[in-house]
Amino acid sequence: MGRGGPLGELVNGSMSRVYQKGTAPFVRAFLRLGVTPNTLTTIGALLIALSAVAYGLDHIRSGGALLLASGILDTLDGQVARSSDRATKWGAFYDSTLDRMGDGALFIGIAAYLIYAPGIRAREFSVILCMVGILSALLVSYMRARAEGLGLECRVGIAQRAERILGLGLSTLILGAGPGGLVLTIVVGILTGLSLITVGQRFVYVHRVAGDAGIP
Repeated sequence: MGRGGPLGELVNGSMSRVYQKGTAPFVRAFLRLGVTPNTLTTIGALLIALSAVAYGLDHIRSGGALLLASGILDTLDGQVARSSDRATKWGAFYDSTLDRMGDGALFIGIAAYLIYAPGIRAREFSVILCMVGILSALLVSYMRARAEGLGLECRVGIAQRAERILGLGLSTLILGAGPGGLVLTIVVGILTGLSLITVGQRFVYVHRVAGDAGIP
C-alpha cells in the first residue's frame, strides 16, 4: 500500500500531474538551452547550502525562500533527465548523494541559529530536536535505498523529503523563526515527528513485503 492508501495515491497522483503540467514550460526551456540534469542538481545543492547558511545567520525568511527554490530544482532535474532520455545510474547516485548532504547541512544551519541567536526558548531542547531531525531524515532516505537494494520498492510514509522542504521552507518564509525561535522549533519538531512515523511505517512495510516475497 502506498502513502495514505488508494485515496492518498489518487490525491498525490493528481497533484503530481498538476505540478508537472505547471513546470513543463521550464523543462522545455532547460532542454532548449541544453541544461543538463546534473547541472540542475548541482545548482539545487548550492541553493540548499546557501539556505543552511542563511538560517544559521538569522536570515530565516531568506533561508525559507532558498530552500523552496532548491526543492523546485530538485524536481526539475528528474523531469529534464526523463524528457531528454538522460536518466543514468551516475545521475541518480549524484542526485541522492547531494540530497543527503543538503539535508544534513540544512539541520546544521538551523541548529547553529538555535545555538547562537539571542533569546531562544528551550535552547538545549531545540538543538537536540535538530539532531534527531537529521537522524530521522537520513533514516527515511536510507531505508528506501536499502529496500531498493533488496529489490523492494519502498515509497511509503507520510513525510519524505518533499514534505520536509515544503513544510519548513513555506512556514519560515511566511512566519520567520517566531518569538524566541518558537515557530522554527515547532516546525522542526513536527517534521521530525512525522519523519519518525515514516521510519516506523517503512519498517512495518518492508517487513510485511519481504515476508510475502519469501525474503528472509
